[in-house]
Amino acid sequence: MLEKLEQLRCHLRSFGPKVAIAFSGGVDSTFLLRIALDELGPDGVLALTAVSPTYPEHEQQECRNLANLLGATQIEIDSAELLNDGFSANQRERCYHCKYALFSRFQIEAQAHGCAALLDGSNVDDLGDVRPGHRALAELEVISPLLEARMHKAEIRQLSRELDLPTWDKQPYACLATRFPFGTRITAERLQQVDRCETVLRRFGFRNYRVRYHGDTARIEVGPGEIDRFFEAGLRETVVREFRAVGFIFVALDLEGYRTGSLNAASE
Repeated sequence: MLEKLEQLRCHLRSFGPKVAIAFSGGVDSTFLLRIALDELGPDGVLALTAVSPTYPEHEQQECRNLANLLGATQIEIDSAELLNDGFSANQRERCYHCKYALFSRFQIEAQAHGCAALLDGSNVDDLGDVRPGHRALAELEVISPLLEARMHKAEIRQLSRELDLPTWDKQPYACLATRFPFGTRITAERLQQVDRCETVLRRFGFRNYRVRYHGDTARIEVGPGEIDRFFEAGLRETVVREFRAVGFIFVALDLEGYRTGSLNAASE
């Protein structure tokens, strides 16, 4: 693992004097940003962050706080994906259209600030899921140093912990668009509906959670070890009441629990 870290450091130094990093505030991009700052210094790194209704405000604020903690220069860019019908129509190539448009904007910003390369935090584990967005990154020649160093998520978490990064144990988070089955149009109102429901679960202390949108039904996924919490007095009633207040008629609990890509299987 230390050999991979040294390979990463050497790779980042080779890009000098300045690089741009797509920074979401997640485990991977935070780790990459920290190592890049170590190797190139604060003047040699630009953090580019998307501002979007597909990410809750608390996630965006956390991202700002992390950039400030690390001493990075951060520029926020309106992703405007809801204006892109390739995204809002929510077909299987949704992530491709989103990534291509966003990273095209990132590239323009990176070039305007004299950055030699645009980097992202993809790692080896990302290759095992259905991610059309990776094709967009390849077409735009975005560089993935963690992937090139053959780093896995567990290694990134362990190294992040050793570096005292607060994200080392952060739970995985995907944009709110992943809560909608393919073919269900994504709108600002529906995104807000899901966001408000997930805020309820976060307020109750759930760590792994998703609220999947199925028309008038909200399907809740939480970690298998957290499912029994819905039998606590008052919790279930409060969740149902607050979900209905934002427009859902039915509220369902998925007994299989939270898992990534659950809507991919449902849409096959």
